[in-house]
Amino acid sequence: MTTKAYGAHAGDKPLEPMDIERRPPAARDVQIEIAYCGVCHSDLHTVRSEWGGTLYPCVPGHEIVGHVTAVGADVASFKVGDTVGVGCLVGSCQRCRSCDEGLEQYCENGFVATYNSRTVDAPGHTLGGYSQRIVVDEKFVLKIRHPKEQLAAVAPLLCAGITTYSPLKHWNVGPGKKVGIVGIGGLGHLGLQYARIAGAFTVAIDVDDAKLDLAKELGADYLINAARQDVVEEMQRLGGADAIVSTAATPKPLADAFAALRPAGRLVLVGLPEDNVFPLPIFETVLRGIQVIGSLVGTREDLAEVFQLHAGGRTRVVLERRELEQVNECFADVLAGIVPARLVFDLR
Repeated sequence: MTTKAYGAHAGDKPLEPMDIERRPPAARDVQIEIAYCGVCHSDLHTVRSEWGGTLYPCVPGHEIVGHVTAVGADVASFKVGDTVGVGCLVGSCQRCRSCDEGLEQYCENGFVATYNSRTVDAPGHTLGGYSQRIVVDEKFVLKIRHPKEQLAAVAPLLCAGITTYSPLKHWNVGPGKKVGIVGIGGLGHLGLQYARIAGAFTVAIDVDDAKLDLAKELGADYLINAARQDVVEEMQRLGGADAIVSTAATPKPLADAFAALRPAGRLVLVGLPEDNVFPLPIFETVLRGIQVIGSLVGTREDLAEVFQLHAGGRTRVVLERRELEQVNECFADVLAGIVPARLVFDLR
């Protein structure tokens, strides 16, 4: 099935309109007409091959909300007309220990990402949500029950939301804990809210006063402008952080976050550096009992909880809607840091 999309043919080329092929729905597939797709910084990294290994043509997009237009013969959980979402994964082996435990994002035989993963379908790799429609195995499709007016805001929950909620939940952030969030962007503005909901004392860290103003509006207990203030000194004044979630992936913010932890504190990494390097001071890590934790997306149970919080009005997604035809302008704005917390393409 020919589908209109926007993608890139090389890392140094702009995204452009293209026709792509989608497979017809197999027995357990769900075909989705896409209504909204969020813009994640991972989209930029992949299109530009900043992490290496990008397969072209590259059609990014893994924060997808849409409506079911067809289902395979064996699909029982979805019907035509359902509102659904697709996040960062569209497949995994479903037989390894990680998959058995509901941790498909850590599939021991390799998960299938929504874009840029090898597949038997043309063109030989997955193509994402910057497109009219997508066909996905029903196991990786999520039913959305939010009202129509919330659907654009649901899209960022499928990556930005779950990515910050999951580590806070699984490392028992709660009352009596001090939690720092580095970077109050698409991920960080949600992570800040989840930490507050859990009952933690929240510290917002950014270099942009506008982002810190947003953090204050969202209820942050303490603000640190890393461009003007010493992050480590400020955190030590508070007694050190029990946990810091870093959405940043450059050396200075990472080093500051590490040093700002109290003994036995946790540094949670959700941002990925281009050079794949984090210089870890081993002696200090051991002598202070610091835990450095990587966290990738989250489980379907986590996502259900993220959806529930938003449907209950407990979280706010700060976004701006754009047209898909503006994709290159959007990428430039994201790189320049002049966007609200999240951009969401309106494909209706």
